[in-house]
Amino acid sequence: MQPFHWQSKHGNFGDDLNLWLWDFLLPGFRQVHPDVLLVGVGTVLNKDLLPAGGKKLVVGSGFGYGTPPAFSGRGEWDIRAVRGPLTAAKLGLDIKLGIVDPAVMVADMLDFQAVPKCHDALFVPHWESTVGGIWPAVCEMAGLAYVDPCGEAKAVIREIAGARLVVAESMHAAILADALRVPWVAVTTSGNVNSFKWQDWAASLGLTYRPRRVPLSSRAEAITKKARFWGMGFERKVAGDGEVPTQPDLEETPVLAHAEPPRSALRDAVKHALATPAVLALRQARKAEPQLSADAALAERKARLHAVLAGIRRDYF
Repeated sequence: MQPFHWQSKHGNFGDDLNLWLWDFLLPGFRQVHPDVLLVGVGTVLNKDLLPAGGKKLVVGSGFGYGTPPAFSGRGEWDIRAVRGPLTAAKLGLDIKLGIVDPAVMVADMLDFQAVPKCHDALFVPHWESTVGGIWPAVCEMAGLAYVDPCGEAKAVIREIAGARLVVAESMHAAILADALRVPWVAVTTSGNVNSFKWQDWAASLGLTYRPRRVPLSSRAEAITKKARFWGMGFERKVAGDGEVPTQPDLEETPVLAHAEPPRSALRDAVKHALATPAVLALRQARKAEPQLSADAALAERKARLHAVLAGIRRDYF
């Protein structure tokens, strides 16, 4: 059995934790049923992402992009759990299968327990915001620590565990913060945010997704996101009501941050001045009322997922 891993060429810690989480949750799973694909953490229930043919064991994945897979071949799919009730409804599954994102189980690992608090507040953007964005500088001006979502997954999670507050554009930053009992505030920098997947996870824990808007940090970020910056438009066509956004096209995303010529002090000063709205918005987000799921709600969902894992061990090992 092998875990499915959607791999961003930039890196994305939420997807990358599939590389080691399942060895903790299902020890020895790689030695059994080599023909089975374990589809776990990620918004990957998309017919264009998952390989055709072969058996797929779904444990907590979510829908959110493109077209749902066809489940006509019963022998091809063993769906034990999905991320939340919205994914279950979208795929026509029993609502009881919408348990929770399996990333919450990371909190049970010794690596992330008793981590000393070293950040008062930190910001984790969505990985797309790192392309062309100047968020490290914005965070410095706003008084927040910056955590790169494209960094090594365990290092990112330790940073989250060591914070007293997480400002999260990255959904998995909020998921991990909540699981580690760190209060969090959701923000978004773009109208292209996939709110479906956020609402799916939030609903599983009785939470509400209510992101605060933070302006983009730079013109280059606006170009990569095809959005507006200081009145200049780089928009792309926005999906209509009820439409689901497609998976970001990684090959067409320009890495503008690496294409720029050396920056002068004056140019940096201008860039920082133009990022002032983003700085002010992050400061306000830091002062906002944070969210945290109820202890009982999180414990109940984890218990249900533990029961699912026990069933998998019984049936596959």
